[in-house]
Amino acid sequence: MQYTFYKYQGTGNDFVMIDNRDLHFPKNDTNLIEKLCDRRFGIGADGLILLENDDSTDFRMVYYNSDGNESSMCGNGGRCLVAFAKQLGIIDTETTFIATDGLHFATINDAGIVSLQMKDVDEVRENDTHVFLNTGSPHHVQMVEDLHIFDVRNEGSKIRYSDLYGKAGSNVNFVSQTDENKFRLRTYERGVEDETLSCGTGATAVAIAMKATGKTNSSIIELQVEGGNLEVSFTEKNGIFSHVFLKGPATFVYKGEIDA
Repeated sequence: MQYTFYKYQGTGNDFVMIDNRDLHFPKNDTNLIEKLCDRRFGIGADGLILLENDDSTDFRMVYYNSDGNESSMCGNGGRCLVAFAKQLGIIDTETTFIATDGLHFATINDAGIVSLQMKDVDEVRENDTHVFLNTGSPHHVQMVEDLHIFDVRNEGSKIRYSDLYGKAGSNVNFVSQTDENKFRLRTYERGVEDETLSCGTGATAVAIAMKATGKTNSSIIELQVEGGNLEVSFTEKNGIFSHVFLKGPATFVYKGEIDA
């Protein structure tokens, strides 16, 4: 069968987008999704996202990791889906949509900068070596030295599959501080099972973790990821983080068709 797709990227985190409002896509075909995301034998992407109708919001987001399995929230994917919805004429400059972790609000400007409201975070678990929290997806956050030469793939894999997180596993973020409210991070993503150039829920997790552990006093955090720059802002009161926004570019790459 032939599928029309759209390729988007948000700070290097890339996605295959499919307009599935007519429900033509075989959502349970794990092998097909994995094939489409394959960088050698398919289109190539960190994940695949379906845009579907929803009765109470502008659209529904259905997200799959590149291994073909439906997954938890993807922040950069959500931002890219907002840009895709604008390209399709579904929205103009603001939207509400539903994803696996609940309702999201977002805005998009003429330059393609998307500000996406993420879920509130009411628990940040601090440990001797790391912090754990869920920003729509589970995230391990760990400070390291010499981040630019750190072995993210191997060290991230060890943590992702460790007894810390059991069978479900966790995404793993390695972080260094570059200024009072600026941090650099590299992320190992479960489902991709490798380092990605950017992770939106990971950037959100790092920003909140750095505030919660006293590394910064700012409520607006700048994050340098391998594929560019993101900004996370929030309101914090009594350890609860609300009005959490992930902001950055969402870029259309190309439209195509593939027989699969």
